Amino acid sequence: MRSGMLRTIASAASSRAAAGVLLLAVAGTAPAAAQTSDLVSKQAFRVCADPANLPMSDRSGAGFENKIAELMASRLGLPLEYSWFPMATGFIRKTLQANACDVVIGYAQGDELVLNTNHYYTSAYVLIVPSSSPLAGVTTLADPLLKDKRIGVIAGTPPATHVARSGLMPKAKGYHLMVDRRYEDPADDMLADLKSGVIDAAILWGPIGAPLVKASHPDLKVTPLLSEPTTPKLFYRITMGVRQGEKVWERKLNSLIRRNQSEINAILAEAGVPLLNDMGTGPLEQPK
Repeated sequence: MRSGMLRTIASAASSRAAAGVLLLAVAGTAPAAAQTSDLVSKQAFRVCADPANLPMSDRSGAGFENKIAELMASRLGLPLEYSWFPMATGFIRKTLQANACDVVIGYAQGDELVLNTNHYYTSAYVLIVPSSSPLAGVTTLADPLLKDKRIGVIAGTPPATHVARSGLMPKAKGYHLMVDRRYEDPADDMLADLKSGVIDAAILWGPIGAPLVKASHPDLKVTPLLSEPTTPKLFYRITMGVRQGEKVWERKLNSLIRRNQSEINAILAEAGVPLLNDMGTGPLEQPK
């Protein structure tokens, strides 16, 4: 699975207050901000990314985050350069914090390891079932139709709490969160288990599960989980992550995101990412 993204989402749910304190702590003075901004390369748009992380990123450039990186680089008039590292433990420390790159294209809002830009999309966890299944109309994990069903869920992610609260954990099948996807692929494994009948339903982060279904599983139905009545929430705003203190660079990226939002939305929509409004209550309304 795309463990780095899911880990940041899981930690963001419990670290917003800490993130706020850290952002205040690193604000610093104007000279300090100017000094840290000198770390950002002026010769290339340097991106930290996972080399085997489809549908988000990979070395071939086929992921939707690769395409967003290409768009940003072109708007800056700079060549695109990658620092590849698996999105597992140590990713930020060994890439962004080590000054091997200057931005992570997709990062959950509120995580304290990075300074977040403005969010460029909002999405949610999704329930995936066979289109012909009696579960095809389910929109919440509290639905009685899920009782006694075998649910696939990534361990340690927010929907696992809802699975447990709804009494579904005894028959649930857990999949690993922290993995190197060059060697283990929990998302694809979960969808394979769903197709073979090992599980009755799968819960995945929407920007992972929905594009995989669009690309390879036309007989599966994807439903964003927008109706859970209790915390933790299952929708998240996704930003670009930069080094703490890089306020000048953050503002520059914010401007790029704002001016190119329609093109970013088009890339995400083409990939099959479920795009929601900022409050996570329904689909994003696209300009006419």
